[in-house]
Amino acid sequence: MPNKIKKLVIPVAGYGTRFLPATKAQPKEMLPIVDKPVLQYIVENAVAAGIEDVILVTNFNKRAVEDHFDRLPELENWLIKQGKTKDLEQVKNVAELANFIYIRQKGPYGNGTPILSAKHVIGNEPFAVIFGDDLIVGEVPHLKQLMNVFEEYNAPVLTAYEVDDEGTKSYGILDAKLIKNNIYQVNSIVEKPGPTKAPSRLACPSGYILTPDIFEELEQTPLGKNGELWLVDALARLKEKRPIYACKVQGTYYDMGSKLRWLEANVIFGLQHPELGKDFKKFLSSIL
Repeated sequence: MPNKIKKLVIPVAGYGTRFLPATKAQPKEMLPIVDKPVLQYIVENAVAAGIEDVILVTNFNKRAVEDHFDRLPELENWLIKQGKTKDLEQVKNVAELANFIYIRQKGPYGNGTPILSAKHVIGNEPFAVIFGDDLIVGEVPHLKQLMNVFEEYNAPVLTAYEVDDEGTKSYGILDAKLIKNNIYQVNSIVEKPGPTKAPSRLACPSGYILTPDIFEELEQTPLGKNGELWLVDALARLKEKRPIYACKVQGTYYDMGSKLRWLEANVIFGLQHPELGKDFKKFLSSIL
């Protein structure tokens, strides 16, 4: 019986250059979707899937991330004095979502480095990874869908998400064999091949269940493109030793690294907001 996945690594050490100048002094993961930062949505969805320990891999300019998931007595006391009970509960609950662990990223650039930086916290158990600007919202939490596949195969599981021709230019695309239903066995990941060279229309955004043997592969993987350490290169090495699977997830993918996708998410979540939705819809109707 595979171990239950209780730990999630979220790399949040990037500079967020696609959102400059907004991210000059503010982490991109803290950009709001209506009234909550992107990162909080990711954590809430992960907790709904059963995650208990959230390991945030940060750097020098991510203090706002740590503050957001901490208790702030001064703010709480002010809200008490103002009688803002609902706001008080919201800010207190954020700190109680999970056990938060913070690690400073060390090593070369690349998305493999923050995962390797968490090795001493993960130990010898399987764990999840989601990058801080990828949000998939569905009836069943994103990670729970991956966990279900892991429990069946006891092997690494990647996220698969169907994209159009344009999407093949923006994401790594899976070369994979359908096993059953929404489960695939992965042959390789082809980086941004474009529609004519793409082996499928299954993109591989972030969202992984990884086994601890990935650390050895990361340690032995040569630096790749731009002198950076890439998770996809380590997964290619691991695939030579054991099967790797992918789950075609059900839900809506919001790429929060894109200005357009971030704006779209704010519109969609704004229309669904219990307090703002009705008036927001009226406003949109008035300008369209």
